[in-house]
Amino acid sequence: MLFERIQETASYIQSKIKGQPVAGIILGSGLGYLAGLIEKEVEIPYSEIPNFPQSTVEGHAGTLIFGTLGGKYVMMMAGRFHYYEGYDMSVVTFPVRVMKALGVSTLLVSNAAGGMTPGFKVGDIMLIKDHINQFPEHPLRGPNDERLGTRFPDMSEPYSLELLQRAHTIARDLKIPVQEGVYIGLQGPTFETRAEYNWLHIIGGDAVGMSTVPEVIVAIHGGMKVLAASIITDLGIRDELNVITHEEVLQAANSAAPKLAAIFTEVVRSL
Repeated sequence: MLFERIQETASYIQSKIKGQPVAGIILGSGLGYLAGLIEKEVEIPYSEIPNFPQSTVEGHAGTLIFGTLGGKYVMMMAGRFHYYEGYDMSVVTFPVRVMKALGVSTLLVSNAAGGMTPGFKVGDIMLIKDHINQFPEHPLRGPNDERLGTRFPDMSEPYSLELLQRAHTIARDLKIPVQEGVYIGLQGPTFETRAEYNWLHIIGGDAVGMSTVPEVIVAIHGGMKVLAASIITDLGIRDELNVITHEEVLQAANSAAPKLAAIFTEVVRSL
């Protein structure tokens, strides 16, 4: 049973750490820079954690890090799990369940995404104000365990407006320009066709990626507050006939990561 697996994993992790993390952070492709800013207490490879899957994607380290960031005790996933890797949604979102079981009340999520809105540039940071779920499987499909959350969670504010406003204020104080927009989650692993990018923009998307949405849904199901941001690593709607590669995505993410890390650090400090 899912609940029992969560408890088993949380108990194992609890035996390795000294405190209760106030925030959980999920690092996306190429965004490992933030892991270098944390004052590490303990680092646990996913391979040692009961019931934890393994990350198979380049740019995802595959460790759970505990320590201090912005003066607060946090847990950080250096490497996430994706639906396109072959995992079902209960596996993809399992770490968020474990975070909740360990006492995390605020989730910060980052990702690399393709920009679709005129004016977006490679390297921009987009704070996510809402999302459109285009995954073929829903993470809450199946019997609901009331110990984990309600059967029909309200999704009118999946991204905390309070945290979003705080992030904008922090970015302004740090003189880091940020965009704001709607993120669309697709299963991948192919990058989108030109026609798909156009359609996704027409239906209301500003950026598109292959993660985040399932994690956020499960966080809301568990009663957590969420702040999420995309680094725009490529432009889906563009004039030139160039090809998007994973290497370019990682390069763009790495160059913008210090700015997003600065914003996330100050948001954590303000919790």
